[in-house]
Amino acid sequence: MNDSEATATGIEKFGSVGLILAMGKVEYNDEQRTFQKWHEAIKGGKSKYELERIKRGAWSRLRKTEFNLEQISFIKIDDNVLIKCGSFQRDFRNSNGRPRREKVLLDLEKLDEEIVYFLDFKIHYE
Repeated sequence: MNDSEATATGIEKFGSVGLILAMGKVEYNDEQRTFQKWHEAIKGGKSKYELERIKRGAWSRLRKTEFNLEQISFIKIDDNVLIKCGSFQRDFRNSNGRPRREKVLLDLEKLDEEIVYFLDFKIHYE
């Protein structure tokens, strides 16, 4: 989810914030990374961020190539949700190399009444 500080500010100002969450099955690039190679060629080569990542010895994530929507959830986030769920991505970096702010860790297994409404699309595919 969004950065923890921005979410906490929104909750402080408005009492809660909302999140619309799309969930589904994801297909990733194959082991030869053909999609990634195609995309790199289309954009004219490796980006500055990619070159810096290689220099740092950081791993390269697989790219998503397909997403099949299964459910949309509408979630109300308040201080109680922040306490239940915590945060993550401490010491991560953005594409420009600057430090990334911590993000809210939204554990759906810990939420119940916070999920205000959901639409289930799986029944239409099966």
